[in-house]
Amino acid sequence: MTFIVFEGVDGVGKTTQIRLLRDRLSAVGLRVLVTREPGGTRLGEIIRGVLLDPAHSEMASETESLLYVAARAQFVREVVRPALTDGMVVLSDRFADSTLAYQGYGRGLDVGRLREINRLATAGLHPTLTVLLDLPIEAALARTGTKGRDRLERETGDFYQRVRDGYLTLAAVNPERYLVLPAGDPPEDLAAAVWERVGGMLHPVQ
Repeated sequence: MTFIVFEGVDGVGKTTQIRLLRDRLSAVGLRVLVTREPGGTRLGEIIRGVLLDPAHSEMASETESLLYVAARAQFVREVVRPALTDGMVVLSDRFADSTLAYQGYGRGLDVGRLREINRLATAGLHPTLTVLLDLPIEAALARTGTKGRDRLERETGDFYQRVRDGYLTLAAVNPERYLVLPAGDPPEDLAAAVWERVGGMLHPVQ
């Protein structure tokens, strides 16, 4: 089973690194599924639209967290587990740790409780590897710009700093699962570092 998740605040370059890793994996003959959270399923995409719509500014933090976890439950059962069972490598833009970072550390909800509801949604599924692309919040916000921001992208810099700190805390207590990389480095350097770790996991397939 090879389930690789890319995490980090918006603007760190997850999409680019997922694409580069997909191309490298495909080049060595592996079947790869690229997907994202929230979303990846019909129901998940509907929930994503609700979560990110700026019109829902009144959404309670508890509501937000439960909607993310609901989308995740469908995502795991409909997309991730079947693909892994079929022998595919699954690359996902975000997974369960996003809820801990954003709704736990960012919103201030109880991280322990969030872990429990995540466990229900995922049936205990954990990524093989989590790549955390880390960037100072000022730089990340500068990359995303101000036009067309969704509901979460309209949050304050203080909120995103708490999210970033949360991610780094999660990585510090799970060093065997996390690969933390400075997202300000050139994309090709980041891709090489990701492949060094992933290639070692896949040996001797590489």
